[in-house]
Amino acid sequence: MIKVKLCGILRPCEIQWANEELPDYVGFVFAGEKRRIEDKTAGILRQMLNPHIPAVGVFVNETLEHIQQLVQLETIQWVQLHGQEDEMYIKRLRQHSKVPIIQAFSIESAADVQKACQSSADYVLFDHGRGGTGQCFDWTLIENIKRPFFLAGGICTANVEKARHLHPFALDVSSGVEIQGCKDRDKIRQFIRQVHCGTAQ
Repeated sequence: MIKVKLCGILRPCEIQWANEELPDYVGFVFAGEKRRIEDKTAGILRQMLNPHIPAVGVFVNETLEHIQQLVQLETIQWVQLHGQEDEMYIKRLRQHSKVPIIQAFSIESAADVQKACQSSADYVLFDHGRGGTGQCFDWTLIENIKRPFFLAGGICTANVEKARHLHPFALDVSSGVEIQGCKDRDKIRQFIRQVHCGTAQ
């Protein structure tokens, strides 16, 4: 079964909806501006979240010390790298924090896919642009990927079935379950049920 990562969580009500619909992961974004969350808020929301749902911390060129602190506080259980982090960074991160690592890549060409496949991260994530754009990239570029990957960028109920044919490990959704920039309960329910159960009812 394809997994779901519900990313960009900011409010207690969104945690409640996650506890009701049970995505496989939730994402706290510790970068940018649009969905950025403060450490303290993320810690409070993590305590409210079903303990069986891992929280993924999304970072852009973050210090290892900050990530390690959030791991030690149990605010996050996975790490997602969305900047220019290289293999040395990943190696050092593994030495500091024994958690699964996702490395995100912006896909514009076959060369981008080849670079992603060489990553030593536990999983790679394919996205459009710098992420958070709500737009899809050319999915034909990843039709023959052999390693497990997260698929992001414009994911919504309208293209779940098309995405399913790519056999992703997980679908990463954020703007696709929002209305006017805020997570929507019905959209979350429809998306997760469509992915997990094959129905949007």
